[in-house]
Amino acid sequence: MRASSVVLLPHAPSSVAVARRRLSSELVDSGVYDSIVDDATVIISELISNALRHARPLPSGQVRVRWRRREDVLELEVSDGGAMTEPRRGPGTLSSLGGRGLGIVETLSDGWGVRHEEGSTTVWAILRAPGTSGDEGTRALNGGQAVPDLSDWPDLLDEPDGDFHDRSRTATSKAYPA
Repeated sequence: MRASSVVLLPHAPSSVAVARRRLSSELVDSGVYDSIVDDATVIISELISNALRHARPLPSGQVRVRWRRREDVLELEVSDGGAMTEPRRGPGTLSSLGGRGLGIVETLSDGWGVRHEEGSTTVWAILRAPGTSGDEGTRALNGGQAVPDLSDWPDLLDEPDGDFHDRSRTATSKAYPA
C-alpha cells in the first residue's frame, strides 16, 4: 500500500507535534504496525527538531516534511534552508543536554543521510514498514512473516547483523524492543 504526504510547516516548535500527529494517523490508516508508527514518529520528531535547532528555514520561512511508503519501506525527509555545519551524529553523552538526535535516528532507522539541493538541505531516513495485512510487495518467509522487497534500496540489503529475517511475526519497535 502507498501512503505519502508533503507538508510545509512553520519553522517553529509547534510543527513537531503537527507532523507527528499527521504521520501517525496516515501510517495507522495505511495498516502499518503500531510499533513501526512509534519509531517513525520519533524519527520525524528528531529530524524536525534538528532542523529547527540547527538550520535556517526554507526561503518560504518553513520546513518541508515528507514521507512516502512504497511497498514495505517508509522514507522520511525533512528539508530546511541549510546551516553552517553538516548534519552529523554527535557524541550524545549521558550528561549532555543534546547531541543524541541523529544517534536516535540511526538506531531506529535502517539508514539515514543528507542530501543538498539548491537552497535546501534534506535529512532523510528509511525504515521497513510492513503492514498488518498482506500488502503487495512482500513475500512469505519463516512461516508467513512479511519481508519487504528492498531491491530499490540495494544498500539496505547489505546489513551486517541480518536481524530483520530473525524477527518474530509481530513487529517490534527498535525504541522499545520486546
